[in-house]
Amino acid sequence: MSTFLSSPRSLHEATLAIVGLGLMGGSLALALRQTGACRRILGITRNPATRAQAVARGAVDKASGDLALVAEADVIVLATPVRTILEQLPRVGAMARQGAIVMDLGSTKRVITRAMEGLPAHVEPIGAHPMCGKERSGFNAADADLYRGAVFVLTPLARTSPEALACAEALATAVGARPLVLDPVRHDRIVALISHLPVAVACALMITADEFARVDEMVYPLAATGFRDTSRLAASDTTMMLDILMTNRDPVVQALRIYAQHLAELADRIVANDEVGLRDLLERAASKRRALSQAQRTAR
Repeated sequence: MSTFLSSPRSLHEATLAIVGLGLMGGSLALALRQTGACRRILGITRNPATRAQAVARGAVDKASGDLALVAEADVIVLATPVRTILEQLPRVGAMARQGAIVMDLGSTKRVITRAMEGLPAHVEPIGAHPMCGKERSGFNAADADLYRGAVFVLTPLARTSPEALACAEALATAVGARPLVLDPVRHDRIVALISHLPVAVACALMITADEFARVDEMVYPLAATGFRDTSRLAASDTTMMLDILMTNRDPVVQALRIYAQHLAELADRIVANDEVGLRDLLERAASKRRALSQAQRTAR
């Protein structure tokens, strides 16, 4: 085990490497720099312009396009798309120093934690997924306050040590997030509903609207806040979302099929002129949404 893990100030004394300096990785670097949470921050990205930006903004102490830079780090955070994380894990494991903590920020956890089981015994793996983001991507969208107030899910493996978990919790707290330990399978089932399904719904809405817009040029000029808010997630990074949907396939498909059943029920009641049944559906949904809003306000 690396010596910094035995210290109460372990994260503060650590060199941290972030692989991927897009929205999530760039925001993490900026937030950690702002709070002075660790000794050094290393950034790894293939994009030369992003490396230059990250250094210029003071987000990282050193930037490289070479993954081998992870060998200098005590904590390694993979902030790339899910299937890229899966490809990087064996290479990172082979290069990581003794006792290094290997984390990820991927949006699906079952496949990643399963891949982490295959990492060498000398590293400390732990899955993570901060519940925040934007529809914009890239380092230009990075924001030091992105994680503030967000739930930061941690999915430790059976082999994850208490010290490594404590370090991951300290990292989440350092960027203003709230760490929460969760089973990876349960995590994937929940986020399929509250995170992945909304993106799929927004995409379907946008495609549907565009079909109508082809025959009536006034569709988009008339679109206001309701359409803007419900379609916003359709602008999410395509590569990231494709990876998420393909690596959390079964829970996402289940959520989509249940959602489709409820849409069909709404259509059926409208066709049947069933005003009583339609009112019941609308009132149930409105009541649940108002209660959720109240609970969220109270939690703050």
